Formats: sequence, C-alpha cells, structure tokens
Amino acid sequence: MTEWRAVQNYATIQNMKYWTGSQTKYRLMYHLVWIPKYRKRVLKGKVAVRIAELLHECADMNRWKIEELNIQEDHVHVLVQMRPNVSVSKMVQLFKGRSSKAIREEFPELQEFLWGKSFWADGYFAETSGQVNEARIREYIKNQ
Repeated sequence: MTEWRAVQNYATIQNMKYWTGSQTKYRLMYHLVWIPKYRKRVLKGKVAVRIAELLHECADMNRWKIEELNIQEDHVHVLVQMRPNVSVSKMVQLFKGRSSKAIREEFPELQEFLWGKSFWADGYFAETSGQVNEARIREYIKNQ
C-alpha cells in the first residue's frame, strides 16, 4: 500500500472532513477563546448577535469554517477549521480586529464601559482540536 493510500484510508476510517489543496490534505481545527476589555459582561442581546454575524462574515471571507460558536456574556468560544496559509495569531487578529471596529461604531453606548480603541482585551487562548487523540495517532504510526 502506498503512503498516500494509507493516509487516505486512515482519513476515511476516521470519518473526518478533510480539506484538500494542490497535493495537500489537511484538517486544522482550533478552539479559540477571547474576552472583551476588562472582561465586562457586554456580550449579550444585539451585541452578541452582531458579533456572531461579524465572525461568520470574517470566516467566510477567508474561507474558514466556524464549526461551533458560543458567545457568553464575558467571553467568546470558537471552534474553527482554517487553512494552512495563515497563522493562528493572524486568524485571531482578523476575527478580533474587524469585529472590534464594527461593534464600537454600531454600539456607541459601550464606550461608557470600554474606553480606548479596542473592544477586545489583548491576548487569546488557542488549542488544536482533533477527532483522534495523540495515543491513537502514535499507535497508528508505530504499526505502519
């Protein structure tokens, strides 16, 4: 069995949704979390709805796929599949930057709580995500 065939069979067995490019096959999933400045509880109602719209627009424009999105009053969770031509930090910068600008323009009443030029706090949490755990991948590689 060729190397590529083994990879294809492994992907089929795991029933994962891989994306393909020119001579590539990948599934890059990230769980991202970030908070508004001062962790203020402002992500509710129309603000939360608009943030969800903005994040989906950003993902669509960059050909990413938001698999899950949960906006709590004081933080955002996103599970997103991305392409390998952009770094995680760039992806977060695009998500946060565009949404920050739009939210501050569309909801001027938030200025009372969040002074300065940014809606979001600095930083974020990022973790890779997969359907197969590390132990299983190690076992698969050892048994080739």
